[in-house]
Amino acid sequence: MRELGISGAFVSVTVLFFAWGFISSNNDPLIVALRAIFGLNYTEALSTQLVFFLASGLISLPAASLGNRFGQVPSIIVSLAGIAIGCLLVRMAASLASYELILCALFVMAAGITSLQVAANPLAAAMGPNESSHFRLNFAQSFNSLGVVIGVHFGTMAMLGGQIYLVNRGRLDNLVERRIALASIETAYGVMALAIAALALFIWLQRKRISQIAVAARPEPKASVLDALKSKWALFGALAIGLYVGAEVAIGSIMIVFLHRSDTLGMTFEDGGRYLANIYWGGALVGRLIGTILLTKIPATRLLGLCAAISAALCAIVCLLTGPMTGYAALAIGLFNSIMFPTIFSLTLERSGASNSSTSGLLCLAIIGGAVVPLVVGLIADSTSLSSAFIVPAGAYLAVGLFAWRAAHIKIQES
Repeated sequence: MRELGISGAFVSVTVLFFAWGFISSNNDPLIVALRAIFGLNYTEALSTQLVFFLASGLISLPAASLGNRFGQVPSIIVSLAGIAIGCLLVRMAASLASYELILCALFVMAAGITSLQVAANPLAAAMGPNESSHFRLNFAQSFNSLGVVIGVHFGTMAMLGGQIYLVNRGRLDNLVERRIALASIETAYGVMALAIAALALFIWLQRKRISQIAVAARPEPKASVLDALKSKWALFGALAIGLYVGAEVAIGSIMIVFLHRSDTLGMTFEDGGRYLANIYWGGALVGRLIGTILLTKIPATRLLGLCAAISAALCAIVCLLTGPMTGYAALAIGLFNSIMFPTIFSLTLERSGASNSSTSGLLCLAIIGGAVVPLVVGLIADSTSLSSAFIVPAGAYLAVGLFAWRAAHIKIQES
């Protein structure tokens, strides 16, 4: 694997991809728990994603600027510290039974995750030959998917396990049950804080090895984070990233409730969480492993366009039909989501005339789509139906397909 840039330092960086996948994925079971605890509608519950991904819009460019100034390794350490502090704040907010404070704590945690993405994505792409950057970034994102799968399992067991979620389908009016549910959230995020602290120590011990690669991956240390705004391809890539992330997050956020509906599969919340982890997010993991191999044989633009078209078609099935088929169609979208983020990311880096750090900052800023799209989905779900809301991710996937088609016809960087 040496010719593809798979080194010890690269393996150390992939652990970071696993970590933020694990932490972020706990939002899905958390949303279900908060709906029951505080009696929220879809729009209110999905505001957790609005706050979580709002951090991408506010933190990405400053994080890129700090990365340019101080380097990736210090940025990574500070980012991990921010994530751990955010987890502890969620724990504190849950102990106070305050939904508003939980949202604030999620923002702090998301700020750390955003900074970590800004530093780690271009670092992974640059750790080897340019022609294999798609392979490396998809390989690293496979660990992100693994983190998501394990994270959803962890969150489902920690926050949705137990009889209260099997028999109560709406608000938990019993104060004792609410206290038990909030205590489960406290425990889950306390464990995550300890795990992130241990990871920060590991990266600190690996700092010299990673720093050697980081210097090579950062040829323009004084580049302005605003440079990416001058590149049409960086802007187009940012739009594609935002729509894709929004679609993926929105579907994952409503999946447990969607599978719970009697006109879909009628699952308990706990079983729905397992299906979400094993099939939707597990499909993304399997797809990234398969996609990593396929990208060595098939042009990245062609594979991206195919996955986007199939995902849009599966969303259409959910919108137009009823019954168990719609549940399985929604779950299958995860398989075709798999290669989208890293492929859009690397295609944009190749075509942007700005530095990798500046372009990465803009692309991570665009992850704010993970806030906007779920909010729109929630509004449509509240006003019409949960099935009809899948029209929003369908449109997002069609836009990603257009990006792939355009990228296939323009190969050179902009000046």
